[in-house]
Amino acid sequence: MLIRKIAKAPKRSSRFRSQKHLTHVRSHACVVCDKTAPIEAAHVRLGSGAGMGQKPHDYLAVALCRFCHQLQHTMGEESFWKAFSVEDGTTVHAVIAEFIRTSPVAREIEAHRNG
Repeated sequence: MLIRKIAKAPKRSSRFRSQKHLTHVRSHACVVCDKTAPIEAAHVRLGSGAGMGQKPHDYLAVALCRFCHQLQHTMGEESFWKAFSVEDGTTVHAVIAEFIRTSPVAREIEAHRNG
């Protein structure tokens, strides 16, 4: 007799996804070095609740050039954002908030965050 296993719900099944928002993020210069190409939408895991191997919500993305994005992964999130915090004291979470505020899907993001 075989023992029946109970199926688990997929991890992060409620992750917010939006190509429109990621395109919006990619339309800006790198938030670290101000280069304009090639720009990637880099997901920020700090405070997101996403573990290893899990991608955070798409609204938790910032514009990074390819070099800075690679450095973000090499150094690790916390070290990277401490080393490259904006000189005026702006945090990565403030940058994320600005991307959300100016996003073409800002209402959908807020509805997801509040829902």
